[in-house]
Amino acid sequence: MNNKIFFTPGPSQLYPGIEKHIASALENNVGAISHRSKQFQELYKNTTENLRHLLQLPEEFHIFYLASATEIWERIIQNCVEKASFHCVNGSFSKRFCEFSTELGKKAFKAEVTFGNGFYPAEVHVPEEAEAICLTHNETSSGVSMPVGDINKFQEKNKNALVFVDGVSSLPYPELDYSKIDSTFFSVQKCFGLPAGLGIWIVNERCIEKSRQLQTKGIKTGTYHTLPALLEKGMVNQTPETPNAFTIYLLGKICEDMNHKGIATIRKEIDKKADLIYTFLSNSENFDTFVKDHTHRSKTTIVANTKISSPEINKRLEPFNTVIGTGYGSYKEKQVRIANFPAHSVESIETLIENLKKTGL
Repeated sequence: MNNKIFFTPGPSQLYPGIEKHIASALENNVGAISHRSKQFQELYKNTTENLRHLLQLPEEFHIFYLASATEIWERIIQNCVEKASFHCVNGSFSKRFCEFSTELGKKAFKAEVTFGNGFYPAEVHVPEEAEAICLTHNETSSGVSMPVGDINKFQEKNKNALVFVDGVSSLPYPELDYSKIDSTFFSVQKCFGLPAGLGIWIVNERCIEKSRQLQTKGIKTGTYHTLPALLEKGMVNQTPETPNAFTIYLLGKICEDMNHKGIATIRKEIDKKADLIYTFLSNSENFDTFVKDHTHRSKTTIVANTKISSPEINKRLEPFNTVIGTGYGSYKEKQVRIANFPAHSVESIETLIENLKKTGL
């Protein structure tokens, strides 16, 4: 049996207790049921209610189930942008989101900073013609996070634009103010500790109305995953297409487990674990914390420069059945990325640190 612990930033460590939920899904034939059946409708409703409670979502927000967060980038541009979007770009994923807008024939404005840096809202100018402001709460490639207080300032300055927040590698950790944003989204293979293959798109009525306006103008907003189509089926606890029912079911069970533990406890533990990791890095002769501004350091995806190549580090960790993330792109061997997700216990982080010390790191 493979008992490795994965501190990779996604896919990552599976959430504790998932084995019993997989067994339950198999016992209930979740992988074979019709997506138009009453059983699926109950499954959909249960997952939506548990996720809504976990994220403390206001009633005016809707939850939709798509294939991935990457798909959601495309759906945002198709459904909510007629001519122009605006993007804060500070890493590989925020950059790709911006590129999607251009590839879909829109004008993509951007504020861009070098890899490893964050944004200061007072220094960011959003053009009036931008219909969507696309922000990344946690840039998975660089370990840079945008404080929620800074996210809130964008809508205050640009009330006509829709604000979209990429929470792919941080939700449910950030306590978002839903009165200040219009949409957020994530995929399940990171903080929710599930196998990849499901993206969650959360939108308010302003987003749906914008999609309807574009359709009225004769603008193509996509095919089966337009916001009106998702809403029509979502209102009866269904999806437009045959969905990943198995993972939707598992997500509902994991959210139920998280609710039982309590989101306040989960956030407190993530803070504690992040402090342990950053303290270790600051005292190490081999690592150097990559993000210099403390206010922009991610709590869930911690990045450090390394004097020893990341493949060599993972080789040294093999006897401990432990895997950490390598750097992203051109930083692959020069950096490590350590996931600090709800699936990682305080004890597992403490053990990881001890094992890194035992290997001479």
